[in-house]
Amino acid sequence: MAAPTFFIYTPARMDGDERKGEIMKVDRVASVPIVLHDPYFSIWSGTDKLYESDTVHWCGKRQRIRGYLTVDGETFCFMGDREFHQVILQTGLEITATGTAYTFENDKIKLRAVFTSPLLLEDPVLVSRPCTYVDFDVVRKAETADVTIDLQLSADLVRYTPGAVVGGAYRTDSFSYAVMGKADQKPLGNSGDNITIDWGYAYLAVQDAYSRVGFDRGGEQLTASVKLGTQYGHGELVVAYDDLLSVNYFGEWKKAYWTETYDTILDAIGASFADKERVQQQCAGQDARLEEQASAIGGQDYALLCCLSYRHSLAAHKLITDKEGNLIFLSKENDSNGCLGTVDITYPSAPLYLLYNTEYVKGMLRPVFTFAACDVWEFDFAPHDVGRYPYATGQVYGLDGEKSGTAYDGSNGCVFPFFYQYPAGSGIYDLRYQMPVEECGNMLILTAAVCKQDGTPDFAAPYFEVLKKWCEYLLAYGADPGEQLCTDDFAGHLAHNVNLSAKAIMGIEAFALLAGWLGQEEMAEEYHRKAVRMAQDWEERGNAGDHMALSFGAGDTWSLKYNMVWDKFFGSGLFREEVFQKEIDYYRKKQNTYGVPLDSRKNYTKSDWILWCAAMAEDREKADALIAPVAAYVKETPSRVPFSDWYDTVSGEYCHFIARSVQGGIFMPMLMHK
Repeated sequence: MAAPTFFIYTPARMDGDERKGEIMKVDRVASVPIVLHDPYFSIWSGTDKLYESDTVHWCGKRQRIRGYLTVDGETFCFMGDREFHQVILQTGLEITATGTAYTFENDKIKLRAVFTSPLLLEDPVLVSRPCTYVDFDVVRKAETADVTIDLQLSADLVRYTPGAVVGGAYRTDSFSYAVMGKADQKPLGNSGDNITIDWGYAYLAVQDAYSRVGFDRGGEQLTASVKLGTQYGHGELVVAYDDLLSVNYFGEWKKAYWTETYDTILDAIGASFADKERVQQQCAGQDARLEEQASAIGGQDYALLCCLSYRHSLAAHKLITDKEGNLIFLSKENDSNGCLGTVDITYPSAPLYLLYNTEYVKGMLRPVFTFAACDVWEFDFAPHDVGRYPYATGQVYGLDGEKSGTAYDGSNGCVFPFFYQYPAGSGIYDLRYQMPVEECGNMLILTAAVCKQDGTPDFAAPYFEVLKKWCEYLLAYGADPGEQLCTDDFAGHLAHNVNLSAKAIMGIEAFALLAGWLGQEEMAEEYHRKAVRMAQDWEERGNAGDHMALSFGAGDTWSLKYNMVWDKFFGSGLFREEVFQKEIDYYRKKQNTYGVPLDSRKNYTKSDWILWCAAMAEDREKADALIAPVAAYVKETPSRVPFSDWYDTVSGEYCHFIARSVQGGIFMPMLMHK
């Protein structure tokens, strides 16, 4: 897919009392993205004012960044726990896809602090490069105001388990930098969920002559001092992190993708300074384009959700390459079980990447195809995952406890065995805990979606036989999935799932499309006819009058039928338009303050699935009615965690799941309008 083209506008910078360019103004959101790059380098603020608490990793562990402003010898806190300091009043917050800007003001100055993580999907190097720009702009009300800005990064950023931290301050030919990390380095030394990194090095870098950086050994922190004096109005820093090693990918110790361009992190930091003007212009263009397009589709509510979801989704991944040089884009199942490359996490996240660059979707699918070809995977259906972060060494979900050992329960930080190396007949997976229809449907649908967006079936061609096998599985078991698990079994196991059956139907149709694009016309027609017949039978058996039931034979139940959206995406016409609109109208009847529940059993919902349903609405009014409560949740929830995809629609409390890649699904309405 060709990279999208962006129009460029002047980055939002203060010039006198005027600001050029418009970005999303926000009064309050659940949690504000500050520095976002990957599952370990992901820093947020969970308070209305940046000075009301310390910043945290997405999992809630403190990762303190503190900022102080000194004006004419008087010091104010603008970032992090104020402790005993006075504060400079926060007067504004703006969030875009790639950046977050805070404005502060007192009687002497205006301060604008901007954090830009340039995760531009057309440029994988920028997506991978772990460097965030921090810009400070000052406008003086008192012309002679003497201004210094200080920033402190705590050792919280580099230490999860106890241990000494070392560091220092140095200079290259073009910039100064300070660095810190644990003295005892064990890259990839643990695996699990809701943990932070325990290896690698954090960096603070400056380039101008009036700024200084250092390592405070006693305070175990990096420091930066930007001395603007009475003359200068702008200061800038780069915050970076070198994780040394990123992922074990089927036995290969892999560094991040950016290392294929830069020999060292210092080279990456130097490049960040050198290309800053161009990159920030590209970010400004991307931000403006995204907000404009999202607003045209769903108004400011939808634009807010897209702005919040963009960096959020990207930062739940790590980008590497395989032996052949192909992109591998590995998600971490944050705040769940830490699984890596989970297929039913890739599925909801895909709209963002299908919209902007299909190479990332391919990078999510390739590891699954790789593991499915291993001897240990003897099933005729698709795997659930390829490991637990940061080890892509074989599925860890649904293990047979007796054969795999209870030491690897996913909660103790142990590294799982390299299951991909196990021979056929090992029997380490318990069939009862697999998701066969779920994952087969996901893999088939996404492979076909990639090929549709690319305009060529080339990606699917090497995997055609295994895709056919998975399609046959759906034909055998998808019409009524029986007792099978699915990704939405939060309220307990659900048998005879109508929505899961819709996924099976779309998976079969996806294979029919792939077969046709690959020149297998007779096969394509055969499988299309089967999908049509299944869809007709599905409607008859699932019909509950004014809606489709939650499970076959239970007419007094209901659920979000988000899997149907692919019928509109592919233009297949398997489901009658009356069925779509009947569902949408019914959802509106069941809507609570913060959205439509996932199904009739509980009040909680999944924000990504609501947006998929909104994408199925035939008119703007109905789509907006579904979107607005999700935006209200983000703005009003008492749970100050990164945009949760699983929350209660009555109380607004999050249930579980924080900072997950699935929020890429928020972009489904944009994908459908492309």
